[in-house]
Amino acid sequence: MRFSVARDTLLAGLQTVQNVVSSRTTLPILSNVRIQAADGQLRFTTTDLDVGVTCVAEAQVDRPGGTTLPVKRLASIVRELPAGEVHVEVEGKNIASLRCGQIFFKIHGLPEDEFPPFPEFSDCKLFTLKQNELKDALRKTSYAISTDETRYVLNGILFSFKDSRLTMVATDGRRLGLVDLEVEFPQSEEVDVIVPTKCINELARLVGDTGEMKMYVAQNQVAFDVGTTRLVSKLVEGNYPNYRQVIPNEVRERVTLERELFQAAVHRVSLLASEKSNSVKLMFTKNNLEIAANTPDIGEARESIPVVYKGNDLTIAFNPEYLMAPLRALPTDEVFLDLIDEMSPGVIKIQSPFLYVIMPMRVS
Repeated sequence: MRFSVARDTLLAGLQTVQNVVSSRTTLPILSNVRIQAADGQLRFTTTDLDVGVTCVAEAQVDRPGGTTLPVKRLASIVRELPAGEVHVEVEGKNIASLRCGQIFFKIHGLPEDEFPPFPEFSDCKLFTLKQNELKDALRKTSYAISTDETRYVLNGILFSFKDSRLTMVATDGRRLGLVDLEVEFPQSEEVDVIVPTKCINELARLVGDTGEMKMYVAQNQVAFDVGTTRLVSKLVEGNYPNYRQVIPNEVRERVTLERELFQAAVHRVSLLASEKSNSVKLMFTKNNLEIAANTPDIGEARESIPVVYKGNDLTIAFNPEYLMAPLRALPTDEVFLDLIDEMSPGVIKIQSPFLYVIMPMRVS
């Protein structure tokens, strides 16, 4: 195999695929990127057997072929090269010679035929999504994914295709983020799948602000085509809990809040929230919201912000990090906080199809 490629093109291809590689793998081949050269293109592929990614780049291919090379080491070498052409030649024993100007590296690889096969998607459901809408939905939900590995069905985002819309849900049992997107597909394609966290993180890196993308759903796998890159993943097996039952179906008080002002106030007050209780109190009185935290052996913090509030006095406590997470992810100037009472979940909403349910903490 022999090819020449621009240094920036080579680096971009390696950076697209290198995040999938696990540093704790027991199989050396899984630390490598498969590089295939043919027809004026290079194809880069990595996998950890659960998630895989492949992409193509333009190159001058003098002799087609394939090999696998350690991706993190190769990427760190290419990153240090000056701009210009990189000439790569691979000998029979998977030893790659890399030249750029007066710079020379020799890297030992492993045979291409030891690399796991990449999944094919032939008999599957196909959905076309707008990249900017999916990017926005991932930002608004992914922070609520559970990291508790004992509740593995929550270790990802539910993609529910029903009634000509895609509902994306993430929850860890104490909070829940939900976004609805309008998507056209036949009723026969309706399906619920749970896409795991690692795939979600890669997908968030890949999606852009313009154009469409494809999502393929097979029996226990999913694939996303974004431009010339394909991301594949095993799905999380199991049934996602009935998330609708935790969304309150009544509202007694709706408070309109200036998002950045509210987020900054919660952040300041949370500096004196105790590590043990880790809560801030929201105390609503007529046209006023006081945010407070009190830690007996450290001190206390209070901040008031004017709000339009005409209901009964109400005090409710929330985990400050859970309260701030959606505020950071939302693009709007205003958010609505819907409340019932001190013991019922609060719901943050905006004008578009998004909601965030947050469970209250015990007020002491």
